Amino acid sequence: MVSVKDLYEIGEIPAIGEVPRYMYAQVIRPERFGEPVNAFQTEKVETPADLKPNEALVLVMAAGINYNNVWAALGIPLNVIKAREREGDTTGFHIGGSDASGIVYKTGSAVTNVKVGDRVVIHCGMWDEDDPLVKAGNDPMFSPSFRIWGYESNWGSFAQFTKVQAHQCLPKAPRLTWEEAAAPMLVGATAYRMLRAWPPHTAGKGDVVLVWGGSGGLGSMAIQIAREFGAIPVAVVSSEEKFEFCLKLGAKGCINRKEFDHWGMPPHWTDTEAYNRWVQGARAFGGKLWEVLGERRNPRIVFDHPGEDTIPTSIFVCDTGGMVVICAGTSGYSAVVDLRYLWMRQKRLQGSHFANDEQAGAFNQMVIDGRIDPCLGETYTFEQIGHCHQLMSQGKQPPGVMAALVSAPRAGLRDL
Repeated sequence: MVSVKDLYEIGEIPAIGEVPRYMYAQVIRPERFGEPVNAFQTEKVETPADLKPNEALVLVMAAGINYNNVWAALGIPLNVIKAREREGDTTGFHIGGSDASGIVYKTGSAVTNVKVGDRVVIHCGMWDEDDPLVKAGNDPMFSPSFRIWGYESNWGSFAQFTKVQAHQCLPKAPRLTWEEAAAPMLVGATAYRMLRAWPPHTAGKGDVVLVWGGSGGLGSMAIQIAREFGAIPVAVVSSEEKFEFCLKLGAKGCINRKEFDHWGMPPHWTDTEAYNRWVQGARAFGGKLWEVLGERRNPRIVFDHPGEDTIPTSIFVCDTGGMVVICAGTSGYSAVVDLRYLWMRQKRLQGSHFANDEQAGAFNQMVIDGRIDPCLGETYTFEQIGHCHQLMSQGKQPPGVMAALVSAPRAGLRDL
């Protein structure tokens, strides 16, 4: 009989609906917390075949790479394994991965939206469907039961099989390869919610949208979403080599952040001389934005995710009555805000976290309709998943979104 390892190594997969007892996964354990290249290791583990009524088991063909599993590998700011142990998880390990494309292999007794054999992509939002807040029809993103699959949950996409709640499964765009389909959902749905879910600040016709990290996963999606709704995106990147990439996606123009040195928390406002130097830097950045736009307009929406290094400048340059929306803190979490610019100019600082089913579905439909390029940068092997996260942790990832093949035997395939 052919073993699971043999199936993996020869590029074949079990017949649809046939679930092997064991599978291979890229696994993080507490004793390996640290640099991602060392934290991830290939292990053979039992396939999570016992499903709740609302769950599905999906054969992972390819997986997207996101920053959340850099945090999982480091064990900071949250030890995800210990957090789950408090909730009764006894596995002692973490299988990450919050983006995937694949094929449904098994469904729970109450699942009606997908069936065995469906080709799907998976969004990473999961929650308790019996939560009173959810049952009352409220946004499940505000539920205390909300979790990010593959970060705050186990059995993510860095394994041959993944266990998900069935509502997470959406149709795969047939035109995309497995790796292209796996790449954009987390960053794309996150960007969609940031730009479209906080009225009256919904990116629309003529709105200037400043996009930090325009050549990265989140930024590349934000530029396209803003473009599709008639807004005017301006990208901030780390080198002029990335300008062309952003311009092709629809950016009006680009700013090289390396031309400025005022990043991070500004000096205390009572240190007048130092604080004024910071203000000069922020004003120079705003002047560069006007130059790129060709007019003196401030952004109605600032799309932020670096956090500590950028929030003070984001709030400074945001238009009166505008919004700074943030979904992460990749440069740090301690952001200083000069409240005078916030309250006197009536600006809004809005937190945003992934997306609900409706928003994820709307983004996925844009992908299916060909309105969004997945922006796949590089595709890696299953064994290189730790390497991918190491690149990301050092800011050395290629433009666009990274993906890794899992069960797909080679890149470029759109189906079996």
